[in-house]
Amino acid sequence: MATVVLTLLAALLAGFHGALSAALGGAVSAVAGGMSALVALRRGKGSAGGVLIAALMAEGLKIGLMVVLSWIVLVSYEGVVVAAFVGSFIVTAMIFAMAFFVRDSD
Repeated sequence: MATVVLTLLAALLAGFHGALSAALGGAVSAVAGGMSALVALRRGKGSAGGVLIAALMAEGLKIGLMVVLSWIVLVSYEGVVVAAFVGSFIVTAMIFAMAFFVRDSD
């Protein structure tokens, strides 16, 4: 949802390239966060040590994917609006980080 709002805002401020840059920034963060969650869920079973290892592996994967995917976008897309890309990336990454603190209402 945040990526959609930021994409529309970037479209108004910077046109098509701004909108695409914001969408790519959100996508990089969402893909990295999603893959991290999959790794944590698949490997995070068993002992406390196993859960810790899975969490560290998932976090390492997320950081690695963020770096690689950002590099791919910045190198391959000549019309990237860096402010829109980085802004959307940061907001989406912060939302994924804050999801950790959300608890069920049971």
